[in-house]
Amino acid sequence: MSAISIRRIRGLIASALMTAILTGCATIGPGGLIESRAPSELSAPAASAIAGDLVTRLAEQVGPGTVTIVLKPDGTPFGSALETSLRTWGYAVTTEQSTNDKKAVSLAYVVAPFDNQILARLSTATVEIGRVYSPTSTGATPVSPLSVMRRG
Repeated sequence: MSAISIRRIRGLIASALMTAILTGCATIGPGGLIESRAPSELSAPAASAIAGDLVTRLAEQVGPGTVTIVLKPDGTPFGSALETSLRTWGYAVTTEQSTNDKKAVSLAYVVAPFDNQILARLSTATVEIGRVYSPTSTGATPVSPLSVMRRG
């Protein structure tokens, strides 16, 4: 097998494992979404790179800066980087879990280390996006295709 085929197979396996791991161990929170969590030991550059990539992809699904995002950060570098990235993309972000804005979108995330890689997922009531990343000295690089799951 060529090195490219092995990498592709490894990426597909990692994506499948990411889905199984992130859905199998998730705790359901308010609004039917998982409780947000990320490892506190994730470096700030990696957290920023992952959050930046995922918010770019989220904007493709929900529109850039068109809604208020309801976020319950967990105090980790990823939670902070995600909030910053959302604001950079023009989203209004609130951490108040109850809002009068009928168009507000609740957003949850899970970031988990796995096999020297980082599995990351953003979830709303209508869409979930996820990807596997490889940490680098300056951040993180995507190593799998983007996984998009639409609901209802």
